[in-house]
Amino acid sequence: MSDPELEAIRQQRLAQLQSQYKSNNVENKQAMEEKMHQMEDMKNSILTQVLSQSARARLNTLSLGKPEKGKMIEDMILNMAQRGQLPGKLGEKELISLLESVNQQTQRKTVVKFDRRRAALDSDDDL
Repeated sequence: MSDPELEAIRQQRLAQLQSQYKSNNVENKQAMEEKMHQMEDMKNSILTQVLSQSARARLNTLSLGKPEKGKMIEDMILNMAQRGQLPGKLGEKELISLLESVNQQTQRKTVVKFDRRRAALDSDDDL
């Protein structure tokens, strides 16, 4: 075979492999999106079974304001439901108490230190 023919065959094979890779990549992406959608639907159905309507509304409001905290609470409720730690549907009051306990655990204490020696050495008072 001559060199131009070999180059043409190589280019053809490269194009074939690239199109095959692109189609596999698109299929994988679609499969991943479908799987994520199914997991989201399953999570929402479990939350609907476990929470009352008012509690679900409060959780949605929390998720709008603080998405990371809402996700953390959702995950906590899902774990509790999977372990069987929830006796029945959680009402709004139970959700509020759960939120307060989480807030107390994650709340940081603010400490202010005032160094009097530096304040006493300040030269602004000498004027």
